[in-house]
Amino acid sequence: MAGRSRRPRWVYGEGDDPDYSASLANERTFLAWIRTALALLAGGVALDVVDLSIPAGAQRAIALALIVLALVAAALTWLRWGLAERSMRRGASLPPLGFGALLTLVIVGVCAVLLALLW
Repeated sequence: MAGRSRRPRWVYGEGDDPDYSASLANERTFLAWIRTALALLAGGVALDVVDLSIPAGAQRAIALALIVLALVAAALTWLRWGLAERSMRRGASLPPLGFGALLTLVIVGVCAVLLALLW
């Protein structure tokens, strides 16, 4: 839209528009991480509602861990989307995917604890 500034300004406030295919790929990656965050949130809520044969405290703790992980993943993926978009606008290198490895480790840890409790 002519005459209107794009938001967030910390992303769009400098540089030139990148190639559309790269920008759309960045958005697809963002949406994939949002789907992951929603799945973690749904898993946490489901785990809290379903009655499993594990201690209630452990079940509640794992459910809470999944919900917090969903919130962190959603926030970090928005930040990463903005950093990647800004890097493309500047013609700079893309930022590393640091939280992806951490998210994977935490998910594996939560699954291992849940598996140990259900075994």
